[in-house]
Amino acid sequence: MFFIEAILPLSLPKTFTYSVSESEFQFIKKGMRVMVPFGKSKMYTALVVDLHQIPPTLYEAKEIHQILDEQPVVNEFQIAHWNWIASYYMCNIGDVYRGALPSALILESETLLSQKSGAFVDESQLSDDEFLIYEALQHQSSLKVNDVMGILNKKKVFPVIQQLISKNILHLEEEVVEEYKPKLVKYIRLHENYASEEKLIELLDDLKGAKQKDLVLQYFQLTAQDKKPISVKQLLSVSSSTSNSIKSLVDKSVFEEYYIQEDRVNFDGNKKEQNLILSAAQQLAFDEIKTSFETKEVSLLHGVTSSGKTEIYIKLIEEFLKLNKQILYLLPEIALTTQLVSRLTAYFGNKVAVFHSKYSNNERVEVWNQVLSDSEKAQIVIGARSALFLPFSNLGFVIVDEEHEPTFKQQDPAPRYHARDAAIVLANSHQAKVLLGSATPSIETYYNAQTGKYGLIEINERFGKAPLPEIELVDLKDSYFRKRMKGHFSLTMIDAITEALSLGEQIILFQNRRGFSPVLECMTCGNVPQCPNCDVSLTYHKFKNQLRCHYCGHSIAKPTNCHVCSSVDLTTKGFGTEQIELELAELFPTKNIKRMDQDTTRGKYSFERIIDSFKNREIDILVGTQMLAKGLDFDNVSLVGIMNADTMLYYPDFRAFERSFQMMTQVAGRAGRSDKKGKVIIQTYNPLHSIIQQVTLNRYDEMYKEQLYERKIYNYPPFYKLIRLTLKHRDFEKLKEGAMWLYQVASQNLDIPVLGPEEPAISRIRNEYIRTIMIKIPQSKPLGTTKKTIQKILNSFDVIPQYRTIKVTVNVDFY
Repeated sequence: MFFIEAILPLSLPKTFTYSVSESEFQFIKKGMRVMVPFGKSKMYTALVVDLHQIPPTLYEAKEIHQILDEQPVVNEFQIAHWNWIASYYMCNIGDVYRGALPSALILESETLLSQKSGAFVDESQLSDDEFLIYEALQHQSSLKVNDVMGILNKKKVFPVIQQLISKNILHLEEEVVEEYKPKLVKYIRLHENYASEEKLIELLDDLKGAKQKDLVLQYFQLTAQDKKPISVKQLLSVSSSTSNSIKSLVDKSVFEEYYIQEDRVNFDGNKKEQNLILSAAQQLAFDEIKTSFETKEVSLLHGVTSSGKTEIYIKLIEEFLKLNKQILYLLPEIALTTQLVSRLTAYFGNKVAVFHSKYSNNERVEVWNQVLSDSEKAQIVIGARSALFLPFSNLGFVIVDEEHEPTFKQQDPAPRYHARDAAIVLANSHQAKVLLGSATPSIETYYNAQTGKYGLIEINERFGKAPLPEIELVDLKDSYFRKRMKGHFSLTMIDAITEALSLGEQIILFQNRRGFSPVLECMTCGNVPQCPNCDVSLTYHKFKNQLRCHYCGHSIAKPTNCHVCSSVDLTTKGFGTEQIELELAELFPTKNIKRMDQDTTRGKYSFERIIDSFKNREIDILVGTQMLAKGLDFDNVSLVGIMNADTMLYYPDFRAFERSFQMMTQVAGRAGRSDKKGKVIIQTYNPLHSIIQQVTLNRYDEMYKEQLYERKIYNYPPFYKLIRLTLKHRDFEKLKEGAMWLYQVASQNLDIPVLGPEEPAISRIRNEYIRTIMIKIPQSKPLGTTKKTIQKILNSFDVIPQYRTIKVTVNVDFY
């Protein structure tokens, strides 16, 4: 007997055993995909992680359905890394598999309905819905469940399908669809009949139509110029004819059509011959990094904003390319990749591959295959956190840029991993070097550098000796009192914007809240429209004239009168990016003002469009949320305005001060990145707050020492590891009872701080009530043993019948 162990793309904690024949056993390798039956009739793509000859004891092993690959699509490094992610972040291996592979590589069965052959059907006995399905099957051989929903215009179609099956008219078949399709480009060549010169002259004489003659002549001209295959698209763009003319020439056997498989993304055209020369400060940092890599696996590059970290990365990439190694460049935001890709492809051309969620399924599969085969086209991979899962076999260098960014942490769905930490572990298994880069490193990383665990390299001057921007604070309390405000703009801010615009310079305004305003309030009775599914007020979006919940997406049209007292006196409180954009349009009607937030960047190329038009100076003022704070480089921005610094400071989170410092410093760093000195204006009600003062004076070390002292007192990272358990249920009482049980058992079994159960700031989302329990693990306690104990407690919680319906999610290092 021969068996394989396979991971299924379902949220299951273990692998499953399937039986195979001897020949299949010889052919299958670890990392191949196989189609397996699971449950009564479902088919899934499973991944083989082991081969053995030990039959399972608890169940009869089913046979596999088919083998999908000739070669493994996942390598051993990845499987080991996935197991580490599953155990460290306390999630199921099935979740990691599902999150790691592009969805086009994970096939699931689509239920197909077809008519039973030879079955007698009495049409008069069918209901209207049944007859519609039966009629549709007369015109096509099979239907999917989704097609039936479309035909009947109903969501609940299973009862009707069930009726037809019981009447012996329909039967179901499970069919698997291969989703990835290679991109084929249509090319054209002259038919071999016209290989000789006489035949060619004869052909040109025979062709009657001027268009056809012109097409053939254009074809010759292109072949003479390029000496390369000629695509139909290329021929049509050169000649003024249509695809019909080509088709008629193909029909006459003058031309032949053929197809060549091509990559969907190609950067060859971007490459320019460039010689990069580092400044003295950059060269010093570059040498220090190389020295640090001799003794340390991980190093931190702490350079002020605009100190030219990207140029140092490019030089280091060149060094590792000489060693024929693969390079992974992780970025926190898709918005950043657009700018960086154009910079890197200018140096490295088609050696760069990009991988993130805005890419289509097929584009992601292509990058996956290129990395798997260690192709020339994917020696440098730039991507957001999911690029970490690509099948590297020869990884030499990992860059984690803006390593402090919270977006490196995956929140939902599982696996809830932190890309920076997972990248360090991945690099360790490849014996690769890691460089973390940031102007405002996270406190844990800086602590590791200070204690000697990581190497530390610092750059304290901007590239080209450009001065750091001058930061001016505006006291909003005083400005409102002196009536020096127009809308949400202080007169100081308006004067600075006017001056910058008169000099032809660009401006970035930062407000970390999208929509028009977060609250719409009735001035008569004080009622605020709430989301029916969540414990939050609805945010008003003026452009769509609707109130919207940012948690579950529930929306209603803007009410004309109060739903409680029918008063028409409704007013908005607070402000978001939409309101800033509209106020600016009134203040500067002739200027081009755009905003960049989640609402304006939904499309695949929406980031590129906004960033390119800002870089090309088509936009005068750009208003945005935190997307703007991330390493973007615009040389004509002289003024950055932070509309209200206090919203970030007073947030119920132990990292609020650290995050505020990082956010404000990063936004400020967008100003004055060329030879002009930039200016930053921060509007605040609390100008004497220590964090705002530290941003103004650029004192990272002061902020670090202050925060580290507090973290030590209150048992927070880097001195303690944190695990948060989140419980959700629709029944408030059951949730309260279950959370209390879990807390008491955890407190009894763990001799470490367990806090909770508490209601979070937003205690109900999508009609589910929420409770959280926080577990703090000191450095002196063994992490693995503690996690095993927590897992045992969760397993026993799951066995209790009345608590089985409570959803528990575990988030390790949730910060």
